[in-house]
Formats: sequence, structure tokens, C-alpha cells
Amino acid sequence: MPKPVKQAFLEKEGLFLRNPFHSSLETHKLHGKYKEYWAFTVIGQYRIMFRFMDNDKDIGFVNIGTHKIYK
Repeated sequence: MPKPVKQAFLEKEGLFLRNPFHSSLETHKLHGKYKEYWAFTVIGQYRIMFRFMDNDKDIGFVNIGTHKIYK
């Protein structure tokens, strides 16, 4: 990952851990084959794909990248 993306992730991760649905994260549910997953914006076109675990309290990060991670 480019350094600016890594830095942005560290900032957004803290915000995400406090509130996964903070408006600046643009958290959204995915569709189709990824309907069990969610994503939030890190910076620009970079996204974090994640899912809520069985207990709905734990979260697992799945992938980071541009929209290509959905293909």
C-alpha cells in the first residue's frame, strides 16, 4: 500500500473502532456475492472490506484496496 493510504488507514481505524458507522467513513453494505460484507472509505478510492462476526460485536477486516477488491 502507498504510504498515504497506510497513514489514512491508521487514522480511520481508530474512528471505525469507536463508531463503525461514523459519517466520514461512508460505511455501506455490499451486494451480490459480497452481501455478507460491508466496506468503509479509507482515502480516495481505497476501501476496507469487513464483516461482522457471528456475535455482531467482533469485526474482521477482509481486504483493503480500490474497487478492484470486489472483482
